[in-house]
Amino acid sequence: MQASQVPRAVAAAMSTASALGLKSTNAIVLHDSNKLALRLLPCDVLARVAPTAHQVAEFEIELAQRLAETESPVAALEPRVEPRVHERDGFVITLWTYYEPVTPREVSPADYANALERLHAGMRKLDVTTPHFTDRVAEAQQLVASRECTPALADADRELLGNTLRSLRRAVGDRGATEQLLHGEPHPGNLLSTKDGPLFIDLETCCRGPVEFDLAHVPKEVSERYRDADQELLGQCRGLVLAMVAAWRWDLGDQFPNGRRAARELLSALREGPPWPALGR
Repeated sequence: MQASQVPRAVAAAMSTASALGLKSTNAIVLHDSNKLALRLLPCDVLARVAPTAHQVAEFEIELAQRLAETESPVAALEPRVEPRVHERDGFVITLWTYYEPVTPREVSPADYANALERLHAGMRKLDVTTPHFTDRVAEAQQLVASRECTPALADADRELLGNTLRSLRRAVGDRGATEQLLHGEPHPGNLLSTKDGPLFIDLETCCRGPVEFDLAHVPKEVSERYRDADQELLGQCRGLVLAMVAAWRWDLGDQFPNGRRAARELLSALREGPPWPALGR
């Protein structure tokens, strides 16, 4: 989130919680990228705040509720208030359960893989309309093709990303693998270690595709423990995801911390060619 927006976003979250009877006199910033995550105190609520024009909060809340009904390992909405999207001062605010981190904070590869398998099993029970993973690839391709959106991307790197996205999108699609509802970005940053076990957050990126697309976002030690994954398809998905994330990091409007450094590292990995490293290594 733009630095100039943060004070207003914090104030919007605190006033929203207080208006709902959740006393909020202090806010701790937990994460700040395109969306702000805050711990509100003393009510101890997690607030997620985004500009009104850049959010799919309604979808995320509905999906979180439906996945909870399947006992999937996902973070819960705040139970003391009605589960809905709140709008204030140009921001949308959603309120979630705050989970105190446990020790060790890092989830073991075996537990990570088990949680992802359980999430995928729960997702197979749902019939919801979501984008296809190729829609997300297409968005990355549009960024790469637009010099206005990615002005700092060198010509050679633009060609590399464009060719990689095009060829691997086709290669993954041509395999005809079974597809289902996916998290979309189940990387370590979207997994909490809690006393209730590993829980996934940030469901706004859900899409439909092969499970290997999700596995391309997790460390290699995790994907190795996921049962029955197609390793050749996983390799192709890893390259595709690396190129997609690289495109997002070069976006002029990207607000990911240290995004350009990450973009250069991703380009280096793509230049070296397959086998590509796991994104969450």
